[in-house]
Amino acid sequence: MNKEPLPSTHQPEKTSRREFLSRSGKLATSAALAGTAIPWVHAAEDNTIHLALIGCGGRGSGAVLNAYDAAYGSRGPVKLTVMADLYEDRLKSAYKALKNKFADKMDVTDDRKFVGFDAYRKAIDCLRPGDVAMLTGYSGFRALQLEYAVEKGINVFMEKSFGPDAPSLRRLIKAGEAAEKKNLKIAAGLQCRHSRNRQELLKRIQDGEMGDIQLIRAYRMQQCGWLAPRKPESKELEWQLRHFTHFLWVSGGLFAEMNIHQIDELCWIKNAWPVTAHGVGGRAANNTDCGQNLDSLSIEWTFPDGTKAYDVVRWLPKCYPEFATFIHGTKCAAQFSGPHHIGTVRTYKDQRIVRDNIAWEAPAEPIVPWQAEWEALLDAIRQDKPHNEAKRAGMSNIADLMGRAAVHSGQMITWDQMMNSNFQLCPNIDSLNADSPAPVKDDAHGRYPVPVPGVWKEV
Repeated sequence: MNKEPLPSTHQPEKTSRREFLSRSGKLATSAALAGTAIPWVHAAEDNTIHLALIGCGGRGSGAVLNAYDAAYGSRGPVKLTVMADLYEDRLKSAYKALKNKFADKMDVTDDRKFVGFDAYRKAIDCLRPGDVAMLTGYSGFRALQLEYAVEKGINVFMEKSFGPDAPSLRRLIKAGEAAEKKNLKIAAGLQCRHSRNRQELLKRIQDGEMGDIQLIRAYRMQQCGWLAPRKPESKELEWQLRHFTHFLWVSGGLFAEMNIHQIDELCWIKNAWPVTAHGVGGRAANNTDCGQNLDSLSIEWTFPDGTKAYDVVRWLPKCYPEFATFIHGTKCAAQFSGPHHIGTVRTYKDQRIVRDNIAWEAPAEPIVPWQAEWEALLDAIRQDKPHNEAKRAGMSNIADLMGRAAVHSGQMITWDQMMNSNFQLCPNIDSLNADSPAPVKDDAHGRYPVPVPGVWKEV
């Protein structure tokens, strides 16, 4: 009898589809990037949806690719016409990579390229009703940028994560409510919600195939690099922004930034928000990371009916890898997610998650969830269907931050505590500019403040 764990849950790390564009070639030659926002004018019969890419890293460039792929099935074309980023070199690099691959789907002239802390406003001002602002930069600025897009009557695609602390997420949820009143469409980058295989498994669960769900287990165990000391010539604020996953105020930290997918899956499976969270975490004895992240975390959430859900995280090399979510019901177990969020979905004959015990297995998905989420957004825009994922995204992020706060503080954290928290990592984030002092400072050894359980406050 073959009792070997299924190999699809233990695949080595691969380049994600959001990273490939950011790695292509050297920076483009200089181009004029300054300018004023010039509204785009169209012939009345043109049904092209214009995109403004606000945040030109690999994740944003990858989202443009997903939008292009989705356009084929959404009854009309899309075109990238505006780009914005905090930093000129990153905008130029993304422009070159996208232009080399998709020149016929782009029309980004120099007067529609914007750089700086107010670049998002200029980019959004270039769009018309029916177009899409792609908010794919740092989550610390997500609520601010969403508010402006909604004020201007523009649809939004916003990447995860959605805010580094509870006040920013309450702002985001409120902006989403304002968007709903204006009939604007908002898509949130929790793409697994659009996975057809996961939707099929949830239907089977609702039909009683697994019995009552008693336990959910999620894992994100893979190698992630540590932050080196800041170079003397690097400006403090820019250093923190460019290394965003290492700083809590910019992104929520590596756990909040990456594990929001796993936490969203836990909440989706339960169709509920957790009432409490607690956990443990720490750093390896040889850790020389200058950033603010822990390298190991284990968190337990409790849902209103008493069901437990876990997320186990380890970012260390040469260790056992796992990247999957599993469900245990009174009748059997199931796999809900596989490496890199692919739709690896199976049920088992009992609780043993092994190769020879599969009862049912979903086929390969015809389109990846990243494309599916864009198809849903573009279809909603063209067919004027309700589509607003802001509240759900914000609430999943609150659940995510509950776990982070529990580990960092060493305390049991409740949903109400997190939802009502006034703790802010960067209270003046709306007014930051290139000359602002950085929200955190390194010490004499180049290290930034790291959470100490029992001492650290985060709620």
